[in-house]
Amino acid sequence: MANRAKEEEHEGASTRELLIEACRRNNTDLLTEILSTPPLHNNDDAIATLLNRTTTVLGNHLYHEAAAQGNYEIIDLLLDQPGFECDPINRSDGDTPLHTAVRWINGEPAGQREFGNALVEMMLEAGSSARIKNRGGLTPLQLVDPRNEGLKEVIRKHEYAALNAGDFVSADEVKGGKVAVAASSSSRREEKEEEDEDAEFSGSDDEERAEWERRRKAKRG
Repeated sequence: MANRAKEEEHEGASTRELLIEACRRNNTDLLTEILSTPPLHNNDDAIATLLNRTTTVLGNHLYHEAAAQGNYEIIDLLLDQPGFECDPINRSDGDTPLHTAVRWINGEPAGQREFGNALVEMMLEAGSSARIKNRGGLTPLQLVDPRNEGLKEVIRKHEYAALNAGDFVSADEVKGGKVAVAASSSSRREEKEEEDEDAEFSGSDDEERAEWERRRKAKRG
């Protein structure tokens, strides 16, 4: 009876409509069924073309539709497909799916942040870029709710790792990224040096203090 109901639900629907439905409803079984049916079965190129080119009437790609609902499981399955595009741009806002995921998290209760942050981390590790600006000139990081420090940290850590790997970008494009990390590191180094210098001085003699001050100024140039 359940199979009959499923057949009736899908009867008359196009492959495009079924794919969109699967991504909106986090229906991994439906997506798997579509991809395992000839002529798609074992045809990686055909699957990648279909997944990457299928869009809604509003210009969202399948990845956007899944990200807009925070559908972790379907996104995980999509990202497992060879040749799947991680950064398609939608028509309305020029958003990538990462922008869309951040917008979704911003609208969720604070209790969902840990799950949302894990979703974004998975997307970043799979190849989604945090450096792309949308039509409003904003990166995904710049869209993050200021109260969600955890999500900002997830994106910044990924950017820092990418920069250390030689994947350099303009500092202007990464709010709180390379510049903030470098500034923070520099600040910590200076604080450590000052602590070390303070530890060097333990006497009360005027001449000893004067010598310590001279060495401290010389070190700072």
